[in-house]
Formats: sequence, C-alpha cells, structure tokens
Amino acid sequence: MKILLIGDVVGSPGRRILKERLAAVKARTGAAAAVVNAENAAAGSGLTAALAREIFEAGADAITLGDHTYGQKQFAAELPSLENVVRPANYPKAAPGRGWCVVTAPLFRFAVLNLQGRVFMGPCDCPFAAADAALAEIPRDIPVVVDFHAEATSEKIALAYHLDGRVAAVCGTHTHVQTSDARVLERGTAFVTDLGMTGPYVSSIGRDLKPVLQKFTTGVPARFDVAAGPCTIEGAVVDIDPATRTAKSIETFREREPAAKEGEP
Repeated sequence: MKILLIGDVVGSPGRRILKERLAAVKARTGAAAAVVNAENAAAGSGLTAALAREIFEAGADAITLGDHTYGQKQFAAELPSLENVVRPANYPKAAPGRGWCVVTAPLFRFAVLNLQGRVFMGPCDCPFAAADAALAEIPRDIPVVVDFHAEATSEKIALAYHLDGRVAAVCGTHTHVQTSDARVLERGTAFVTDLGMTGPYVSSIGRDLKPVLQKFTTGVPARFDVAAGPCTIEGAVVDIDPATRTAKSIETFREREPAAKEGEP
C-alpha cells in the first residue's frame, strides 16, 4: 500500500510540472494514490474549483490546503461541494469545508487529515486537539495520512510524536523546502518535516527573486509574483502495512527540470 504525498504546488508552473510528471512518478514509485497540497496553486495563493479539477485530472486522489485556503474569494463557496479536498481541521467549526476525507483507491481505502500549525502562523485552534478529535471520528480500520501545514520544525516534530502509532504518516508542508529527516518513528508513523515544493526552483520558495530581494534589501514592499523558469516536483512515498495501518518506510524524492545555462533563453 504505497501513497505519494506531493509538496506545495505553486502557481501555473507548479500545475504544469504536476500534470507532466505525476503519472510517471506514481508509476516509478509504485504508488497507488497521490495526495497533493495545492494551497498555493492559484497564482501562488489559494485554489479554485476549476484548478482542483485540473489537479485531480493530473492524477491526484486528494487535495490538502493550508493558510491560503480562502485566498481566492469565490473558493469559500466552492469548497464544501468539492469531494476529497480538505482544509485544516483545526479551523473554526463554521469555516467552509471539511478537515478530513476518506479516499477509495483501486486497491484500498485511506483517510487524509489536514492540520495547520499555530507557531508563526495565523490564528487557528489547537492542531493536537483537532487531530485527536478527528481520529475519534475517522473509521478505525483504515490508515490515516496527515498533512501538517506548519512553519515551525519543532511543532511538526511534536505533532508527529503525539500521533506516533495512531496514523500512518505525518508529512509537513508550507516551508517549500524539502528536509532530509524522513524516517519511521518508533511506533510506526512515517514522518518528514517538509515535503518541499512543486514549482519554479530558481526563486525564493516559488516567488520571483527580484521583488523578494527588493523587500529584503530595501524594506520597500513589493508584489511577490510566482517565478517563471525550470520547475521541481518534490514529495515522499509512504509504504503502509495494511494489517497494522502503520508505515513500513518513507522515501523522499525530487525531480528537477534542468536550469538554462548562462546565455540560453
């Protein structure tokens, strides 16, 4: 039982490489299903129903979100009707959408739980309590994978140990930088601090370098548009034991398009 988890898709460049590479990555890794974080898919902030359909057509089985869930003004009204698209479960109960879903893949079922961190992030409810509440509702006979959309490494690690043995995987998103700490914890939960990014890598976490450098060097605000150029697709594949509903292994991956050499278009 192998599930692919894809790091934050950034803008149209990220959607392009996802459409071009996702099927091949699934085939190469032997993954039967894919979970894609798409909270930056619409021009770098949020998602739309049309873009969600595009990502499902590319091969995603579930879509997770994060702090830009409602970045596109029409999406709050669209989200409740989108199957297998989940926003953080620790948003207020009145927030549109749902925090977890059950995916039926060709060979198995699994649940996807989305959570958002509180350290260096916008206000939301406790992710630890929200995870406990969700696990009390999710069917106990299926494995659970968690996308923890959070900034602080310490908070991500703490949640993974809090859920160790109760979920198959806790994979972090949000920082857009893949970490090198993928491992299976003592009780069988696969963990990686951050899956990385699916989008343009000659950039500052997917954004055009010129305005970002202007802001850092002068303090003058600028619009951070999504960068152009060569892209990367990054994430991890988790191999789950269906008998125990815990992980046997986790392995990260990265596929990069070649960068243009100096003088080339």
